[in-house]
Amino acid sequence: MAETVIRQSIFHDAAHFGVRITIGLIFVMHSLGKFELGFLGFLEKLGLPPEMQFPIALAEFVPGMLLIIGGLTRISAAILSIVMLGAIFVVKGAQNLTGDGGVELDVLLLAGCLVIIVIGPGRISVSYILKKVPRFLQ
Repeated sequence: MAETVIRQSIFHDAAHFGVRITIGLIFVMHSLGKFELGFLGFLEKLGLPPEMQFPIALAEFVPGMLLIIGGLTRISAAILSIVMLGAIFVVKGAQNLTGDGGVELDVLLLAGCLVIIVIGPGRISVSYILKKVPRFLQ
């Protein structure tokens, strides 16, 4: 009974919204630097072709924006989870959890994306307002 009361409270909705907004903003802000020319040198250092600049930047920007507005949140969080797995294992090599080359923030963002996949967009979202969006697309 107590769980039902908590689920319908404004705090529960605010928590959904807060997690989505925080993770979405982090990805949007982080992706903006990837649209600049300086990111090309980093890609070359990783052995990736320069043509990958915009797909990589868009893979963070578009899902981040969708998380912020609350549309297609599960799909967006899944895409961002794949991006974070790439950051953890390909870019940083998963060498250290903390310190130089540490992946603690990456693991935290991955965990947040996985939470969003499980809990969905919440009631403060475009998906909830439309109500015709199938659950797996929310």
